[in-house]
Amino acid sequence: MVTLTIDGKQVTAPERTSILDAAKSVNINIPTLCFLRDINEIGACRVCMVEIEGVDQLVAACNNTVLDGMVVRTNSPKVRMARKANVEFLLSQHDSECTSCVRSGNCTLQTVANDLGITSLPYTKHLPHQPWDQDFPLIRNNDKCINCLRCIQVCEKVQAEGIWDLTNRSSHTCVGVRGGGLIEDSDCALCGQCITHCPTGALRERDDTDRVFDALADPDQIVVVQVAPAVRTAWGEPFGLPRERATAQRLVTALKGMGFDYVFDTDFSADLTIMEEASELVEHLKHPEGVQFPMFTSCCPGWVRYCKARHPRFTDQLSTSKSPGQMFGAIAKSYYADLLGVDPHRIFCVEIMPCLAKKSEVDIPVMNDACGDPDVDVSLTVREVDRMIRAEHIDVFSLAETEFDQPLGTATGAGVIFGATGGVMEAALRSAYYMVTGENCDADAFRDVRGLDGWKEASFDIAGTTLRVAVASGLGNAARLLSALEGGEVSYDFVEVMACPGGCSGGGGLPIHDGKELAGVRGDVLWGLDRTAKLRRSYENPSIQAVYRDYLGTPLSERAEKLLHTNQRAWKMPSEA
Repeated sequence: MVTLTIDGKQVTAPERTSILDAAKSVNINIPTLCFLRDINEIGACRVCMVEIEGVDQLVAACNNTVLDGMVVRTNSPKVRMARKANVEFLLSQHDSECTSCVRSGNCTLQTVANDLGITSLPYTKHLPHQPWDQDFPLIRNNDKCINCLRCIQVCEKVQAEGIWDLTNRSSHTCVGVRGGGLIEDSDCALCGQCITHCPTGALRERDDTDRVFDALADPDQIVVVQVAPAVRTAWGEPFGLPRERATAQRLVTALKGMGFDYVFDTDFSADLTIMEEASELVEHLKHPEGVQFPMFTSCCPGWVRYCKARHPRFTDQLSTSKSPGQMFGAIAKSYYADLLGVDPHRIFCVEIMPCLAKKSEVDIPVMNDACGDPDVDVSLTVREVDRMIRAEHIDVFSLAETEFDQPLGTATGAGVIFGATGGVMEAALRSAYYMVTGENCDADAFRDVRGLDGWKEASFDIAGTTLRVAVASGLGNAARLLSALEGGEVSYDFVEVMACPGGCSGGGGLPIHDGKELAGVRGDVLWGLDRTAKLRRSYENPSIQAVYRDYLGTPLSERAEKLLHTNQRAWKMPSEA
């Protein structure tokens, strides 16, 4: 342990503790912009500079460690002057039109500038004005980029993608697509982690809210919306609505207030996905001849994009089951259209997802099996829906609870846990056990696949057969797992992969909290909902039983294959073209 003084306070900290952490331990906040713990600790922004007695130069607090007897001043006149000058330089190369920025009010640069009292700039503005494909789901605006390098580091170190890199030189240095290519020609998985870790509005999702508002205003369209599992854990965060009040049922009320005709639960189609995917797994296990193991889950479009682009040898081992969102769209424009007695072309299907890659998934040309129209017309991130709530001037604190519409609004706990890492695996195993044995398992029998570890393994006995499974979240962890499979170091029967660390609860389309990783907290909400659910196995869902009895027949039936399954090779990533 070492003892030092920070702003007149005596501090004791372990050796090799950063000055930043030592200060935080005694409630002294040193502002940062580029810092991301264990990912980006390079001191590039120079905003966290502090003064050390006896040292002429200011030093970065994020990557300099404490020493015994050190005297640190975090906000001396010298520090404030330098910090303010550095931020003014950053702002001279930053589009400061905050009123038209999606991150206004939730921008670390804006906060730091306001705290420093910067009301005018002494420097001429220089903005790069670089073009970008505005139709791509991921939008980069380098006029707002401060070259903090977070996106490069997250994409490389956490997601093993390496899409971003520094381009050009000297004063023209900026962040762009590695190799100077176009984003639409890259193999970006669209995980969205670069967006959620950006301290400014330089990265965002394509905004599709106007398309939805237009549909809501069209009297000839029947607008249905589905709410994904992880959405209920996070939609209330930007409003300061406590999690226990930010229920799915209050979101239903808000969506009804906007004018949606029917509000359904994607948990219903998550149960449907389990019926198909678990049946697919059981068929593989019963008839292994010619089958390549492991079978991989396919409900995460970011993972599917990554697999096809980076490890194409495993493409044929992806489940053919569509994601819950796409299954819902196909059912809404077939089975539900029949129930309503309407032309399915009148149905405009919206999904609310914690995900950026869903925007790409809904545009895959072959995802149109119900009536020829896209199964899902628009995919919105939670951030977009929150903006729509604000645009409609809805007071979220006064919302009553409204239940989902039926029959596509009934779900089990198994559908709810799709939003947490390990949830798809556990839900599938609960149903697979029943399909093999004809008996109900303990709903918590497969709990070993839970937890935030990036790569988990487990083995379970089902009717005397040992089933070897693995769960990976975060593409960097998926890359390690796939490399081990390719090298023959590991062997599994069934593998769940989610592109985002922590699964959908850490999704790239969820509200942004700079410097905080909330996948665990949000995931706990889902596990809690499962724990208290009356029904916890997908096959117990009466609405699922009805759709098979009245429309689909059985899992993997001809109609189920047509509507609920897809050919993973029917579309291509840029590297496959």
